[in-house]
Amino acid sequence: MKKTLREIADLINGVLLGDGDIEITGVTNIEDATATDITFAVAPHLGEGKLSRAAAVIIPNTVTEFTKPAIRVENPRVAFVSLLKIFTSQIVVEPGVHATAVVGKNVSIGENASIMAYAVLADHVAIGNNTIVYPHTYIGHSAMIGSESLIYSNVTVGEGCHIGSKVIIHSGAVIGSDGFGFITTNGCHQKVPQVGNVLIEDDVEIGANVAIDRATTGSTIVKRGTKIDNLVHLAHNVVIGENCFLVAQTGIAGSTKVGNGVTFAGQAGCVGHLTIGDNCVFGAKSGIISDVPAGSFYAGFPARPHKEWLRTKGSANRVPDLIKKFRDLEKRLAMIENEKK
Repeated sequence: MKKTLREIADLINGVLLGDGDIEITGVTNIEDATATDITFAVAPHLGEGKLSRAAAVIIPNTVTEFTKPAIRVENPRVAFVSLLKIFTSQIVVEPGVHATAVVGKNVSIGENASIMAYAVLADHVAIGNNTIVYPHTYIGHSAMIGSESLIYSNVTVGEGCHIGSKVIIHSGAVIGSDGFGFITTNGCHQKVPQVGNVLIEDDVEIGANVAIDRATTGSTIVKRGTKIDNLVHLAHNVVIGENCFLVAQTGIAGSTKVGNGVTFAGQAGCVGHLTIGDNCVFGAKSGIISDVPAGSFYAGFPARPHKEWLRTKGSANRVPDLIKKFRDLEKRLAMIENEKK
């Protein structure tokens, strides 16, 4: 694809700075940009944008002068994403059911849906309009998937699970595996039947190799707009609110209730049966062991308010010096006592 800088400015509702006749053939990051690419830059990286090899740079509208041709917009990141979608060629998947797919009894497949090679749809499955099920994926008995969803290869959606519309599930994810429920008697572990399901609401994205356990009874729920990174585990009967971020290797133990707009950074972990308020943020490797009120920023293990954690870490870093001073004082005290003798 090739567009002039002026055409691009019109596409993203931006204000042009410099030569609008420059031809752009690609959209990429600052480091990889070449003489025919456009990139974006925001503070504190505006200087890097100026020094890059890019033909043009998308910049905040608060910047009125720039040494390269540029487009001023309200939000450069949003504009950059829009251009990525425009310049990136889309893979076209033919609708229909591939001859090698296995389709059970009483299966409903919506208009323009695509069931690709070697996918398996068990009995009573429902697939919405324009949804794509990639090869080697299994959709279990009575599972439902909404419209315009993407279910990539080697995904398992267990029986009775409900997936909303415009949901993306990446390869290797398992939705509806059994929750980890056992009763121990006389040293033996007896399995508790996991008879609930998983409910994934609309506009959720689930990363590769994520495991979301079905509920013991009722539903494990991921609400609208939440985005889940790779290698995350949600245990049985967990409820994740709307528009949350769960970053790689996060683990949420059973029956924890998470509010809306909550962020768990990488490798954060949460014990079970907790209540997490709206708009909380947990730093990387946080260990949450008690209920957390809305609007909190926690870090550390056990997780505590971020400022408190910073003070604790700062104090811990001074311990070696304090020990050295203490030993010096012990030596001086011993010398004084010996002199008195």
